[in-house]
Amino acid sequence: RAIGLELEGRPHDACSGRRMSTQRRSKPSPTKHPPMTAVAMPLEKLDLWLQSRTGAAATNLSMLDGFVTAVVAGPVSMDPPEWICPLLGIEVDAFNHGGTPEFAAISAVAVRHNAIVETLTNAPKTFEPIFARKPNRDIDAGPWCEGFYAAMKLRLSAWAPLRNLADINHGLLLPILFHCVDDQGRPMLGPPRNGPETEQFRRTAYKDIPAVVEEMRQYWMPTRFKTRP
Repeated sequence: RAIGLELEGRPHDACSGRRMSTQRRSKPSPTKHPPMTAVAMPLEKLDLWLQSRTGAAATNLSMLDGFVTAVVAGPVSMDPPEWICPLLGIEVDAFNHGGTPEFAAISAVAVRHNAIVETLTNAPKTFEPIFARKPNRDIDAGPWCEGFYAAMKLRLSAWAPLRNLADINHGLLLPILFHCVDDQGRPMLGPPRNGPETEQFRRTAYKDIPAVVEEMRQYWMPTRFKTRP
């Protein structure tokens, strides 16, 4: 479900469909503010902005994209500040101050979030992660996958069914976790086996990511969006 970010109101649970906004309710402004896309930081500038920050879960645009994708495709809905604040390394008060670089970054995150929701809802086969590139221009899925796992860690217990090796659906995480390490720097899937199959998977695992993202979203949908009585 899309985030609705306006310059009027205060943050709400936009991930579950309610509006997220930033107006002080006691002083409604008669001024019509520009749409979210007009105030959003361009993605190229957002990439540089992230690289200059400390304390953010994402240090580049690819990590941010993986993080936001996990929020969209994951098992639970979260209040926007709950995941956007650690993602960007900002305080919740940044939601209440339009015209700042932090608010422009928040808006950019919301725009990308909504674009991913729109794509996975209406044209999932066209979903394209924003992968990084190696110096030789080959795809580098590592930063994207690290961002995805960083978002998982916000609610790691909720991801338990897919993290269960005995669950046949555990395979949905393999192309992502293959590129990730734990807090001790060890490969999430254990030491890789030597051999041509591992090397082939290393080169091509990223190609499976768009499909597994959509499958994960479908996997969680019955419980994430379960209608309450």
